[in-house]
Amino acid sequence: MQTVTMELPEEVFSALRRSPNEFAGEMRLAAAMFWYSRGMISQEKAAEIAGVNRKQFLAALARHQLDVFVVDFDDLEREIRCG
Repeated sequence: MQTVTMELPEEVFSALRRSPNEFAGEMRLAAAMFWYSRGMISQEKAAEIAGVNRKQFLAALARHQLDVFVVDFDDLEREIRCG
């Protein structure tokens, strides 16, 4: 597993009332939800990035009122035509 190091002002953690570990976990989840909602990664990969299982990832999407299923309408249209 790779490690990513970021430097952030100390005020970030106190402003958000989060410990550095809580902040890192929330960042992982936010990034995973963003990339998933853009159709860049699968649910499985997003859950892995977020550090949770798939069920927990789907629950997080619902909590944040994001679509659970991402559909690429161009792909769907091609599939219907070739069908």
